[in-house]
Amino acid sequence: FTGVSGGAVAVIVGVVAKAVFSVSVPVSIYVLWRNRKRQHLSFNRPAKRPEFHLGQLKWFSLRELQEATEFFSEKNVVGSGGSGRVYKGRLDDGSVVAIKRLKQRRTQGGLQQFQTEVEMVSMAVHRNLLRLRGFCLTPTERLLVYPFMLNGSVRSCLRERPESQAPLDWGVRKRIALGAARGLEYLHDHCNPKIIHRDLKAADILLDENFDAVVGGFGLAKLMDYKDTHVITAVRGTIGHIAPEYLSSGRASEKTDVFGYGIMLLELITGQKAVDIARVEIIIFLLHLVGQKQDASCNYIKFKYSLETVMSGFLVSHFSFNLVAMLTFQVEGLLKEKKLETLVDSDLQGNYIEEEVEQLMQVALLCTQSTPVGRPKMGEVVRMVEGDGLAERWEDWQKRKMFHQEFNNTHHPNVKWFIPDSTSRILPDELSGPR
Repeated sequence: FTGVSGGAVAVIVGVVAKAVFSVSVPVSIYVLWRNRKRQHLSFNRPAKRPEFHLGQLKWFSLRELQEATEFFSEKNVVGSGGSGRVYKGRLDDGSVVAIKRLKQRRTQGGLQQFQTEVEMVSMAVHRNLLRLRGFCLTPTERLLVYPFMLNGSVRSCLRERPESQAPLDWGVRKRIALGAARGLEYLHDHCNPKIIHRDLKAADILLDENFDAVVGGFGLAKLMDYKDTHVITAVRGTIGHIAPEYLSSGRASEKTDVFGYGIMLLELITGQKAVDIARVEIIIFLLHLVGQKQDASCNYIKFKYSLETVMSGFLVSHFSFNLVAMLTFQVEGLLKEKKLETLVDSDLQGNYIEEEVEQLMQVALLCTQSTPVGRPKMGEVVRMVEGDGLAERWEDWQKRKMFHQEFNNTHHPNVKWFIPDSTSRILPDELSGPR
């Protein structure tokens, strides 16, 4: 700029700066807009390379599932739990589905749960197992799509039934018992590797339009090689439904599911929760353990604190063992005394076949033995529910029990198992939320 005045230089610099500004600002705005659009589109676009087996499942777009549920409207919520919410939705083809929207946890455990459920359900195909139609995976969402079960679950039909809905009749209950057993048998004996459910309860036995049983809730399932006898895992599940050996040691096996099935069977017959059947006075028991002197009318917050304080390690397993002992002792006693009317759900109003009730009670007691060795396998359970081999198995168990009682009375006459007295009822506390 030699020979050019200072004013001219200023004008030139100003013109250049204006030109640069006028070009850079629109470019910057365009870049920002494009990045935001790309980010927005990525929310609605699945990841390119899944790290798990998809089978024949459909990979839904987020937009499809948003429209199916009216953008996850509250009015379409049909269930919720520790892992997320379930929405009723209608797809473009008119089919009604249940869409499970997992909580947005940016943790390895949350993604692992999603991966587990997709893998487990896609490889297990049976009329008595919940069929996964598809899923959706985006950077912000993880969703599972199932057929909608018109009649809810065993739990909802037993304890959340509106007055306008008829109770489950005895024939339906027996069919549910057989269908659930067949579903579990398939997981144990016809999947390679076999699948251990680990958290079977009445809420996981879903009912289709014909009230046929469909086993769901695979969020805690584990694969187990046929050469293995058990897998050791972190203990998760629902108190009152967890087998004692799993609760105390973390060892999960097929017999863990057998125990859960037995508890579910007792609930199906009685219409009550497992802890209600046992009628254990847990509040007083817990307060005694933590050294508090309040009476059983303490408020819920204090009880909850006491529960969280003592329900761990040995105390949990000890409590669970006594819950099972009390439960089976009470049920077996009433069964021997032929007081079936005391056990059977009053909603049946006496409309049941006594011999069939007695047989299913026997199956339930065989499944809920305190040690896994004595429990039958699910294949045997299916045959016993069908009426094959139950009498022989029951008689053998009664003889073994008699022998052990005589042995203990002879060699350990002063040993008494602690079983709390009973007047109150509580809800089972969950170690992890429903799946």
